[in-house]
Amino acid sequence: MLLAIDSSTGTSVAVVDHDGGILAETTIDNTMSHAEVVGSSIRAVMLEAGVTASALSGVACGMGPGPFTGLRIGIAAARVFALAIDKPLVPLVSHDAVAYDWYRAGHTGGLLVVTDARRRELYWSAYSGADADGIPVRVEGPGLCKPDNLGHDDLVRLDATTVSAGSLGMLGETIYATGGSFAADEALYLRSPDAVPSLGTKRVTA
Repeated sequence: MLLAIDSSTGTSVAVVDHDGGILAETTIDNTMSHAEVVGSSIRAVMLEAGVTASALSGVACGMGPGPFTGLRIGIAAARVFALAIDKPLVPLVSHDAVAYDWYRAGHTGGLLVVTDARRRELYWSAYSGADADGIPVRVEGPGLCKPDNLGHDDLVRLDATTVSAGSLGMLGETIYATGGSFAADEALYLRSPDAVPSLGTKRVTA
């Protein structure tokens, strides 16, 4: 059983079980309220699922791609929760959860998952299909580009406005059950944050 958190778009939190499926999930589309809602969302899904922290086997976390501020809030929450309950963090690419949901719905063939990167840019990941276990096969990406440079016109394009933590968690459960590999434990910002350290002290004049 996993607690799953993704903040690459809005804020989505879920409790999932390999056999029981998605036990509870809440998704808030607002891309500016991650810090305000992630804690209450965790409490809400745990209560709805009727599970305690000790029943969890780990915490699945969407590592992006996503804008810096929102993404790091979800990752920080997942890491702290996993540390507090002494259970492993399960890092996953957020786009893979979108693709997993699409293929699980019965679709086949090539897919291009696209999410808003702001600054008039897009995040994208390309998939050739799903393997025998239903795990998406990512062949390119995640990447960052301007809309005019997206390409991949041969693939079905799926513009995702949210990433389901329930799908993220079920992907994690499937990868674990089949002995697959998880993503690297590093955030996929794909570009530098807006805020940068000062290059030196500013001179003050009267």
